[in-house]
Amino acid sequence: MDSKLGNHQGPLLASLERRLFLRRGLSLGALSLLAGCNLTDDAGVQKVLTSMSRWNDRAQAWLFDPKRLAPEFPATMITQPFPFNAYYGEDEVPMVDGNDYRLEVGGLVKEKKAWRLPELYALPWASQITRHICVEGWSAIGKWSGVRFSDFLQRIGADTTARYVGFKCADDYHTSIDMATALHPQTIMAFKFADQLLPPKYGFPWKLRIPTKLGFKNPKHVMALFVTNEDPGGYWEDQGYNWFSGS
Repeated sequence: MDSKLGNHQGPLLASLERRLFLRRGLSLGALSLLAGCNLTDDAGVQKVLTSMSRWNDRAQAWLFDPKRLAPEFPATMITQPFPFNAYYGEDEVPMVDGNDYRLEVGGLVKEKKAWRLPELYALPWASQITRHICVEGWSAIGKWSGVRFSDFLQRIGADTTARYVGFKCADDYHTSIDMATALHPQTIMAFKFADQLLPPKYGFPWKLRIPTKLGFKNPKHVMALFVTNEDPGGYWEDQGYNWFSGS
Protein backbone atom coordinates (compact mmCIF):
# COMPACT_ATOMS: atom_id res chain seq x y z
CA MET A 1 0.00 0.00 0.00
CA ASP A 2 2.58 2.36 -1.17
CA SER A 3 1.01 5.03 -3.32
CA LYS A 4 -0.69 8.20 -2.12
CA LEU A 5 -3.10 8.25 -5.01
CA GLY A 6 -6.55 7.42 -3.71
CA ASN A 7 -10.04 6.96 -5.00
CA HIS A 8 -10.95 10.47 -3.86
CA GLN A 9 -8.76 11.91 -6.61
CA GLY A 10 -10.89 10.38 -9.28
CA PRO A 11 -10.52 7.74 -11.96
CA LEU A 12 -8.99 10.12 -14.50
CA LEU A 13 -5.94 10.90 -12.35
CA ALA A 14 -5.57 7.25 -11.35
CA SER A 15 -5.67 6.20 -15.02
CA LEU A 16 -3.07 8.81 -15.98
CA GLU A 17 -0.75 7.79 -13.14
CA ARG A 18 -1.11 4.12 -14.02
CA ARG A 19 -0.29 4.67 -17.68
CA LEU A 20 2.72 6.86 -16.87
CA PHE A 21 4.01 4.27 -14.41
CA LEU A 22 3.73 1.45 -16.92
CA ARG A 23 5.30 3.47 -19.71
CA ARG A 24 8.39 4.12 -17.61
CA GLY A 25 8.98 0.38 -17.55
CA LEU A 26 8.60 -0.23 -21.26
CA SER A 27 11.45 -1.79 -23.21
CA LEU A 28 12.52 -0.61 -26.66
CA GLY A 29 10.53 -3.50 -28.04
CA ALA A 30 7.41 -2.21 -26.35
CA LEU A 31 8.04 1.27 -27.66
CA SER A 32 8.25 -0.14 -31.17
CA LEU A 33 4.88 -1.78 -30.61
CA LEU A 34 3.43 1.50 -29.37
CA ALA A 35 4.75 3.23 -32.48
CA GLY A 36 1.95 1.54 -34.38
CA CYS A 37 -0.70 2.70 -31.90
CA ASN A 38 -2.72 5.85 -31.81
CA LEU A 39 -1.70 7.26 -28.41
CA THR A 40 -5.13 8.83 -28.06
CA ASP A 41 -6.64 5.35 -28.28
CA ASP A 42 -6.70 4.45 -24.60
CA ALA A 43 -7.89 0.87 -25.22
CA GLY A 44 -5.13 0.14 -27.75
CA VAL A 45 -2.37 1.65 -25.64
CA GLN A 46 -3.66 -0.05 -22.51
CA LYS A 47 -3.67 -3.43 -24.25
CA VAL A 48 0.01 -3.06 -25.17
CA LEU A 49 0.94 -1.75 -21.72
CA THR A 50 -0.87 -4.60 -20.00
CA SER A 51 0.85 -7.18 -22.22
CA MET A 52 4.26 -5.67 -21.47
CA SER A 53 3.48 -5.49 -17.76
CA ARG A 54 2.71 -9.21 -17.73
CA TRP A 55 5.88 -9.90 -19.72
CA ASN A 56 7.86 -7.89 -17.15
CA ASP A 57 6.28 -9.92 -14.35
CA ARG A 58 7.41 -13.18 -15.95
CA ALA A 59 10.90 -11.82 -16.61
CA GLN A 60 11.30 -10.57 -13.03
CA ALA A 61 10.07 -13.87 -11.61
CA TRP A 62 12.55 -15.76 -13.79
CA LEU A 63 15.43 -13.50 -12.68
CA PHE A 64 14.50 -13.56 -8.98
CA ASP A 65 17.08 -15.41 -6.87
CA PRO A 66 15.39 -16.79 -3.73
CA LYS A 67 18.78 -17.06 -2.02
CA ARG A 68 20.00 -13.54 -2.75
CA LEU A 69 19.57 -11.19 0.20
CA ALA A 70 18.57 -7.55 0.06
CA PRO A 71 21.15 -5.18 1.59
CA GLU A 72 21.02 -4.68 5.36
CA PHE A 73 22.29 -1.56 7.10
CA PRO A 74 23.72 -0.36 10.42
CA ALA A 75 21.42 1.29 12.93
CA THR A 76 23.12 4.62 12.27
CA MET A 77 21.52 4.69 8.81
CA ILE A 78 17.90 4.32 9.99
CA THR A 79 15.68 7.05 8.57
CA GLN A 80 14.34 9.45 11.20
CA PRO A 81 11.44 9.89 11.11
CA PHE A 82 10.38 6.93 9.02
CA PRO A 83 7.64 8.18 6.64
CA PHE A 84 4.02 7.15 6.76
CA ASN A 85 2.61 6.09 3.41
CA ALA A 86 -0.75 4.72 2.26
CA TYR A 87 -3.51 5.46 -0.23
CA TYR A 88 -5.29 7.44 2.51
CA GLY A 89 -4.34 10.00 5.15
CA GLU A 90 -2.72 9.21 8.48
CA ASP A 91 -5.95 10.23 10.27
CA GLU A 92 -7.69 7.32 8.51
CA VAL A 93 -5.35 4.59 9.78
CA PRO A 94 -7.43 1.60 11.00
CA MET A 95 -7.29 0.81 14.72
CA VAL A 96 -7.23 -2.95 15.21
CA ASP A 97 -8.01 -4.31 18.69
CA GLY A 98 -5.11 -6.63 19.50
CA ASN A 99 -7.12 -8.44 22.18
CA ASP A 100 -9.79 -9.46 19.68
CA TYR A 101 -7.44 -10.01 16.74
CA ARG A 102 -7.55 -13.34 14.92
CA LEU A 103 -5.45 -14.03 11.84
CA GLU A 104 -7.56 -16.05 9.43
CA VAL A 105 -5.67 -18.67 7.41
CA GLY A 106 -7.10 -20.37 4.33
CA GLY A 107 -6.51 -21.97 0.99
CA LEU A 108 -3.96 -24.71 0.43
CA VAL A 109 -2.89 -25.21 4.05
CA LYS A 110 -3.33 -28.12 6.44
CA GLU A 111 -4.02 -26.08 9.59
CA LYS A 112 -6.74 -23.49 9.06
CA LYS A 113 -7.21 -22.36 12.64
CA ALA A 114 -7.26 -18.65 13.46
CA TRP A 115 -4.16 -17.29 15.20
CA ARG A 116 -4.22 -14.90 18.17
CA LEU A 117 -1.40 -12.38 18.62
CA PRO A 118 0.16 -14.13 21.69
CA GLU A 119 0.41 -17.33 19.62
CA LEU A 120 2.14 -15.46 16.80
CA TYR A 121 4.47 -13.66 19.22
CA ALA A 122 5.52 -17.03 20.67
CA LEU A 123 7.10 -18.18 17.38
CA PRO A 124 10.86 -17.68 16.75
CA TRP A 125 11.79 -14.13 15.76
CA ALA A 126 14.28 -12.43 13.45
CA SER A 127 15.23 -8.78 12.90
CA GLN A 128 16.44 -6.77 9.92
CA ILE A 129 17.42 -3.21 9.06
CA THR A 130 16.44 -2.87 5.43
CA ARG A 131 15.42 -0.27 2.87
CA HIS A 132 11.78 0.31 1.95
CA ILE A 133 11.61 1.40 -1.70
CA CYS A 134 8.48 3.23 -2.79
CA VAL A 135 7.12 3.18 -6.33
CA GLU A 136 6.88 6.98 -6.05
CA GLY A 137 10.68 7.25 -6.10
CA TRP A 138 11.67 7.68 -2.44
CA SER A 139 13.18 5.19 0.00
CA ALA A 140 13.70 4.89 3.76
CA ILE A 141 15.62 2.53 6.05
CA GLY A 142 13.96 0.99 9.11
CA LYS A 143 14.33 -1.80 11.62
CA TRP A 144 11.70 -4.53 11.55
CA SER A 145 11.35 -7.54 13.85
CA GLY A 146 9.07 -10.54 13.71
CA VAL A 147 8.57 -14.08 12.46
CA ARG A 148 10.05 -15.38 9.24
CA PHE A 149 7.09 -15.93 6.95
CA SER A 150 8.61 -19.17 5.65
CA ASP A 151 8.57 -20.54 9.23
CA PHE A 152 4.91 -19.62 9.61
CA LEU A 153 3.98 -21.22 6.30
CA GLN A 154 5.74 -24.38 7.40
CA ARG A 155 3.96 -24.25 10.76
CA ILE A 156 0.50 -24.14 9.14
CA GLY A 157 1.37 -26.85 6.61
CA ALA A 158 1.15 -24.59 3.57
CA ASP A 159 1.53 -26.16 0.15
CA THR A 160 4.77 -24.46 -0.84
CA THR A 161 4.46 -25.78 -4.39
CA ALA A 162 1.46 -23.46 -4.82
CA ARG A 163 2.01 -20.27 -6.84
CA TYR A 164 0.67 -17.47 -4.67
CA VAL A 165 -0.03 -16.19 -1.19
CA GLY A 166 -2.78 -13.59 -0.93
CA PHE A 167 -3.44 -11.08 1.87
CA LYS A 168 -6.50 -9.18 3.08
CA CYS A 169 -6.10 -6.16 5.35
CA ALA A 170 -8.10 -4.18 7.88
CA ASP A 171 -8.11 -1.11 5.62
CA ASP A 172 -9.68 -3.07 2.72
CA TYR A 173 -6.29 -3.26 1.01
CA HIS A 174 -5.33 -6.55 -0.60
CA THR A 175 -2.31 -7.87 -2.45
CA SER A 176 -0.52 -11.10 -3.29
CA ILE A 177 3.03 -12.40 -3.75
CA ASP A 178 4.73 -15.31 -5.46
CA MET A 179 5.67 -18.34 -3.36
CA ALA A 180 9.42 -17.87 -3.93
CA THR A 181 9.20 -14.43 -2.32
CA ALA A 182 7.01 -15.79 0.48
CA LEU A 183 9.75 -18.30 1.31
CA HIS A 184 12.60 -15.79 1.07
CA PRO A 185 14.51 -15.63 4.39
CA GLN A 186 14.05 -11.85 4.67
CA THR A 187 10.28 -11.92 4.22
CA ILE A 188 8.94 -11.51 7.75
CA MET A 189 5.71 -10.96 9.65
CA ALA A 190 6.81 -7.72 11.29
CA PHE A 191 5.32 -7.21 14.77
CA LYS A 192 7.80 -4.54 15.88
CA PHE A 193 9.28 -1.41 14.35
CA ALA A 194 12.44 0.11 15.87
CA ASP A 195 12.22 -2.44 18.72
CA GLN A 196 8.76 -1.18 19.71
CA LEU A 197 5.35 -2.75 19.17
CA LEU A 198 4.35 -1.92 15.61
CA PRO A 199 2.49 1.42 15.65
CA PRO A 200 -0.90 1.55 13.89
CA LYS A 201 0.44 3.91 11.22
CA TYR A 202 3.02 1.28 10.23
CA GLY A 203 0.58 -1.61 10.17
CA PHE A 204 -0.44 -2.97 13.61
CA PRO A 205 -1.04 -5.81 14.34
CA TRP A 206 1.52 -6.79 11.71
CA LYS A 207 2.95 -5.88 8.37
CA LEU A 208 4.48 -8.27 5.86
CA ARG A 209 7.96 -6.85 5.41
CA ILE A 210 9.47 -7.83 2.04
CA PRO A 211 12.73 -5.98 1.30
CA THR A 212 12.95 -7.65 -2.12
CA LYS A 213 9.69 -5.98 -3.25
CA LEU A 214 8.50 -2.43 -3.82
CA GLY A 215 6.64 -0.95 -0.88
CA PHE A 216 3.09 -1.43 -2.14
CA LYS A 217 3.71 -5.20 -2.07
CA ASN A 218 4.24 -5.00 1.73
CA PRO A 219 0.68 -5.23 3.14
CA LYS A 220 -0.14 -3.67 6.52
CA HIS A 221 -2.84 -4.49 9.09
CA VAL A 222 -3.00 -8.07 7.77
CA MET A 223 -6.21 -9.81 8.83
CA ALA A 224 -6.20 -12.89 6.58
CA LEU A 225 -3.92 -14.82 4.28
CA PHE A 226 -4.47 -17.68 1.88
CA VAL A 227 -2.38 -19.97 -0.31
CA THR A 228 -3.64 -20.53 -3.84
CA ASN A 229 -2.79 -21.40 -7.42
CA GLU A 230 -5.20 -18.77 -8.78
CA ASP A 231 -3.85 -15.25 -9.26
CA PRO A 232 -5.37 -13.15 -6.44
CA GLY A 233 -4.33 -9.81 -7.97
CA GLY A 234 -4.20 -6.83 -5.64
CA TYR A 235 -5.47 -3.30 -4.96
CA TRP A 236 -2.91 -1.54 -7.18
CA GLU A 237 -2.10 -4.54 -9.34
CA ASP A 238 -5.71 -4.66 -10.54
CA GLN A 239 -5.30 -1.03 -11.62
CA GLY A 240 -2.27 -1.71 -13.80
CA TYR A 241 0.77 -1.81 -11.52
CA ASN A 242 3.30 -4.54 -12.25
CA TRP A 243 2.33 -7.56 -10.18
CA PHE A 244 5.82 -8.91 -9.38
CA SER A 245 7.34 -5.48 -8.59
CA GLY A 246 10.72 -6.56 -7.31
CA SER A 247 12.87 -3.85 -5.79
